[in-house]
Amino acid sequence: MNTEQQKVWFITGTSKGLGLQLTKFALSIGDKIAATTRDVEALKKKVGTNVENLFPVELDITSDKDVKEAINRVVQEFGRIDVVVNNAGYSLVGSMEEMSDEEFRKTMDVNLFGTVNVIRNVMPYLRKHQSGHIINISSNAGYVGFEKASSYNAAKFGVVGLSEALAQEVKGFGVHVTVVAPGQFRTEFMDSIMYVKNRIAVYGVDEAEKMWSQFSGQQEGDPEKLVQILVNLSRMEQPPVRLLVGPDTYELVTKQRKVEEADFEKWKDLTLSTNFD
Repeated sequence: MNTEQQKVWFITGTSKGLGLQLTKFALSIGDKIAATTRDVEALKKKVGTNVENLFPVELDITSDKDVKEAINRVVQEFGRIDVVVNNAGYSLVGSMEEMSDEEFRKTMDVNLFGTVNVIRNVMPYLRKHQSGHIINISSNAGYVGFEKASSYNAAKFGVVGLSEALAQEVKGFGVHVTVVAPGQFRTEFMDSIMYVKNRIAVYGVDEAEKMWSQFSGQQEGDPEKLVQILVNLSRMEQPPVRLLVGPDTYELVTKQRKVEEADFEKWKDLTLSTNFD
């Protein structure tokens, strides 16, 4: 590959699921990958050891200090970072009433604040080089609220909002931001779903766990097509700020927008009644 075309990636959550698939695909086309994970040995078993252009990095993204050190190591190893993919995350299923403070905060720490830690520490490098692309993985749950997913919704809505704000902040430095909202893809994600420990029967979490467990492996989305899209994004001169991925996500989000528009119009008189007479 022409070195001018070769990209250096910093990807979080690479030992399984989308992060692993993306790592393998980007390596296959000759890109360099800093693959971060809490389980480096699991990553090596799935990708291999002494793989050319692979730099495995053990990392807990909830630690701002560890993230800063990891990014410094990657820059020392590869000289630069071109594409950042904030992918690490998991889902917690349960009602608000059932969730403990610890459970809710952990969901936010991994899915939202881990992303913030990476962005905060990588931006000095991207700003200095006046280039780069930050790809934040949200979800259709970043646009549509779902019962028994409030902490995941809160985090993924947050990822969408911070991405939109960040895109405005960094565009003057030649840095692109894309927030990607996938639907259901056939990865190991559902196998890592967490469920609240404290359960109140009327919320039906036991039934939800059985349903999601049976659905694992049945998702219609092809993860290979998704990672190809992410790689294509990294090559675009003007990538989108927002990208919905999957027919299910498109249907859910566009339907939600119509519901919102109808609500806004229905209560328009109240909305416009607040200025001084």
